[in-house]
Amino acid sequence: MPGKTGLEWLAEQRTVGLFADAILITAYADLETAIQALRAGAADFVLKPFRSNQIINAVARCLERIRLQRENFVLQHELRSSADRGILRDKLIGTSAVIQKVRETISRVAPLPTSVLLTGESGTGKEVAARSLHLLSDRADKPFVPVNCAAIPQDMIESELFGHLKGAFSGAVSARDGLFIHAHGGTLFLDEIGELPPAMQSKLLRVIEDRRVRPVGAEREVPVDLRFVFATNRELEKEVQQGRFRADLFYRINMLQLHLPPLRDRGEDVQELAGLFMRTLSRQLGMPPVMLDGAARIALGRYPWPGNIRELRNLIERTLILGRFPDDFPGLRGGAPAVLGNSLEEVEKRHILTVLEATGHDRAETARRLGVSRKTIDRKCAQWNVRDR
Repeated sequence: MPGKTGLEWLAEQRTVGLFADAILITAYADLETAIQALRAGAADFVLKPFRSNQIINAVARCLERIRLQRENFVLQHELRSSADRGILRDKLIGTSAVIQKVRETISRVAPLPTSVLLTGESGTGKEVAARSLHLLSDRADKPFVPVNCAAIPQDMIESELFGHLKGAFSGAVSARDGLFIHAHGGTLFLDEIGELPPAMQSKLLRVIEDRRVRPVGAEREVPVDLRFVFATNRELEKEVQQGRFRADLFYRINMLQLHLPPLRDRGEDVQELAGLFMRTLSRQLGMPPVMLDGAARIALGRYPWPGNIRELRNLIERTLILGRFPDDFPGLRGGAPAVLGNSLEEVEKRHILTVLEATGHDRAETARRLGVSRKTIDRKCAQWNVRDR
């Protein structure tokens, strides 16, 4: 090309954000040229003169490498995610009418390209529902990338979602694709969407509308093809009214809403879920299952489960580790607060404070036992003016 070599052009494009593999066609077969091509960012190179099948094979190698890179990233990402997926993998267990209705809705909605907003309390199985939507869609053989928006530090979330160029900020020692790009062709599950900072809400809105992302430090946008599934345990309508969530983003993601019922509304499912957790966790931990006596089963049935399915799972895991049903489980003492006659907020507060007291005000352990995030416990403690000892 006029004024510069192909290697110079390629090196220049890498600095402004060329997020496509480049194949260099050259007449020079020496080792030095090959090394320079790789340093400049060439994914492959073809010698002149060439046959058409050489170009086709080079393109095929590039596409296969991209596929393997994304597949590897998704597998690593899933290994870091919650162990709950191994317990209720891609299924919503239960025979209650409310959960049957959820399954029926998922079956109808999954084949559609529409974005879905999943609502419900923490621990009700929103990620399991999101995975079911993915598996029943025409994107089932493509990546499913779950993202917990509350778990990513605010100063890193743009880089995590959009990716970045080398040198885009302090610590960016190499270019990195973001989660939008890794989910290309598949489904991106944005959990706890209400935790996104305002600046990221506006950027997300643009991606949803334009289906294009601009990595940090890049001058060019990259097209993405993916389905969005969102989830929240907050009342986003109230968040909008109080100015904490963008109204335009809310209306854009709320085209189709699916509510996941709390476990206290699925009384007939508790025993089935407990049995599933007992079988699966006993295999994972290498421990014999613990037989639950009548008193334990009654306690499970009458307990209101403010931590929902995650809390039940954690209880069964603790039962296996102890080798017996925990004596301090509130339902055994008749101390499980009845939902009738008390507001849900009162039930939740009493239970969280009880567990907080039992753990010596260890917020991380309290969050683990209840199956919620540490951020949730911190927010509740601030709301109730609870101070650490």
